[in-house]
Amino acid sequence: MGKFLEEFKAFAIKGNVIDMATGVIIGGAFGKIVSSLVDDIIMPPIGYLIGGVNFTDLKYTLPALEVEGVELAPATINYGNFIQTALDFIIVAFCIFMLLKGVMKLTKKKEEEAAAEPAAPAGPTQEELLSEIRDLLKEKK
Repeated sequence: MGKFLEEFKAFAIKGNVIDMATGVIIGGAFGKIVSSLVDDIIMPPIGYLIGGVNFTDLKYTLPALEVEGVELAPATINYGNFIQTALDFIIVAFCIFMLLKGVMKLTKKKEEEAAAEPAAPAGPTQEELLSEIRDLLKEKK
């Protein structure tokens, strides 16, 4: 049992796990921001343009059923929520695309700068140093 706990501790403390957890937390917060952007900024003008329709209110009501003399509440197909969720996804995907495009551009720029810098001159090899020492010793004789 002790070895199992040590292995789990080594796994949990790895940088990849911590980075992934941080990404999930930031992703959740980013999702809330995007949802607010869609719900509060983008969708009201679109709803206004199509006649004041709120997408989340769009639904198809199925006929009510009667079971043993009791009428059940009618079921609804809430396709407006689906439209809203699809728009959320498209906006999140676009934001992530733009973010990754910016990161890739910065990475490429750093690589180009690193390639443009001249390489530091290589120092003398071991053989060259030994040859110099040999020549100096010959001169002293």
